Amino acid sequence: MKRLLLISLTALVAFTTTNVQAQDKQYDDLLVKYVDEKYEDCLVRAERYTQNDKTKKDPLPYLYMSMCLYEMSKIPKYQEMPEYKKADRDALKWAEKYRKKDKNLEFFNNYEDYWSELNTMAQETGMNFYEGGPKEMSKAKRYFDSMTRYYPENPGPWLMLALTQYNSNLAKDGDESIAKYKEALEASGGISRLPQDQKKLMKNALIHYAEYLDAKGDKSGARAALESGKDAFMDDPEFKGAYDSMN
Repeated sequence: MKRLLLISLTALVAFTTTNVQAQDKQYDDLLVKYVDEKYEDCLVRAERYTQNDKTKKDPLPYLYMSMCLYEMSKIPKYQEMPEYKKADRDALKWAEKYRKKDKNLEFFNNYEDYWSELNTMAQETGMNFYEGGPKEMSKAKRYFDSMTRYYPENPGPWLMLALTQYNSNLAKDGDESIAKYKEALEASGGISRLPQDQKKLMKNALIHYAEYLDAKGDKSGARAALESGKDAFMDDPEFKGAYDSMN
């Protein structure tokens, strides 16, 4: 995975060389630090760029902040350091800041491998909190809300965000998130066209959404939710079990 990321990063350097109007700086120094796994040095340098008046509008330093923090969140040395104990959450926050800067998606698609990894971490953590019950619902909401901010085209987080909102007595917010979920799903071309990490979340989200509707007495809605994922997930035993139980 690291090799693939290096390839995409190298390609990005070539891209920015021929597209200087999109980004004044290539940030080769951050690339080298990141590839050499000098994450803390890269983090410090990237943060300086985000605070400098000349570079604070450039998207890439914010992305490097996110990527470094994500890698650091997996390393025991940093896990034991107070300033980095929430590195995974901070990686999401900086991803959100990056997305605000890269409004035209000039760099976003060059980092598909990273988004897949970040999505996987965020959705697994968010789902664990969601399944932990009411006491953990606000934590689950935080993760899914963050996912919709740095990757609003991903439909699964919108559906899970809606569920956390409904379970937090935020019905209006939940309805708005359901509308966003439908928009994102339609724009994606359907579940079958989603990347694998997004499909995994969609499967779990549809099961939980069906369970939520069934508990509210809306059995037809629960069946319809699972029906929407039938073509994509009927080979999955968990999904098939949920589908059969509703029909």
